[in-house]
Amino acid sequence: MKLLLVEDLPQVRGVVLDLLATVGDFQLVHSVSTEAEANLWIEENEGKWDLAVIDLILEQGTGLGVVAKARNRPAGSKVVVFSDYATEGIRKHCVKLGADAAFQKGDDLQAFLAFCGALAHPSPGA
Repeated sequence: MKLLLVEDLPQVRGVVLDLLATVGDFQLVHSVSTEAEANLWIEENEGKWDLAVIDLILEQGTGLGVVAKARNRPAGSKVVVFSDYATEGIRKHCVKLGADAAFQKGDDLQAFLAFCGALAHPSPGA
């Protein structure tokens, strides 16, 4: 799966990539740290990613704007918010903006990995 990673902290980017490697074959196609960079890349690279993992707090701007920008993505592409700030209310807002799921970095790690693993290894007939 081709991965777009929107995360401003380099050490967290590395951890997310390592974690995803444990559940599937994810190929990082691009990594950005600001809302503007992410939105521009999404606009210029339609169909060149399968999964976007987006943090909410970025170097500049927020992940909410990136989720909204990715709303009109090609069928089959998924958007997942993975953030320390994914409270229940924020999760609902993310889904309303177009995210497929939203996970809290600490509390929902196993659910995040299960969700991404299922994308990398879809069950027959899914």
